[in-house]
Amino acid sequence: MTAPIAVTVDEVAPEVTYDLRRAVLRPGGGDVVWPGDEDPGTVHLAARDAAGRVVGVVRLSPAPCPWRADPAAPWQLRGMATDPEVRGSGAGRALVAAAVAAVVERGGDLVWCDARVTAAGFYERLGFTVVREPFDKPGIGPHVGMVLAPAER
Repeated sequence: MTAPIAVTVDEVAPEVTYDLRRAVLRPGGGDVVWPGDEDPGTVHLAARDAAGRVVGVVRLSPAPCPWRADPAAPWQLRGMATDPEVRGSGAGRALVAAAVAAVVERGGDLVWCDARVTAAGFYERLGFTVVREPFDKPGIGPHVGMVLAPAER
């Protein structure tokens, strides 16, 4: 495990997230600018280390959950990326905690995501539940559907 590091998490412009999205999520190429990035309701967060370097990013946007019709205000967590050099340091955990807080602050009652199978354990440790068995995202790889109801944490 990497030594814990102190991070700050702030809301940022979408462009701040693109370099880490590209390096971590699309290293072989592919689009890192997605429809909805510029929507006023979309929230982009960045975790920065003590030197101010962006070490984690995530995007949140209001979106219907494909697996649960009951939430009144579901939000999709997308584009979560943590610099491999700081994985296991708590940066990703801090980023998800800030993301969930941002959703709750905006009246959200469910956070959902398509998580890479390799990241599912990370999300489970943070309270997410797998609700859809593995499926393939062409060009990206196997994912599972996951949800978290913040009020149930």
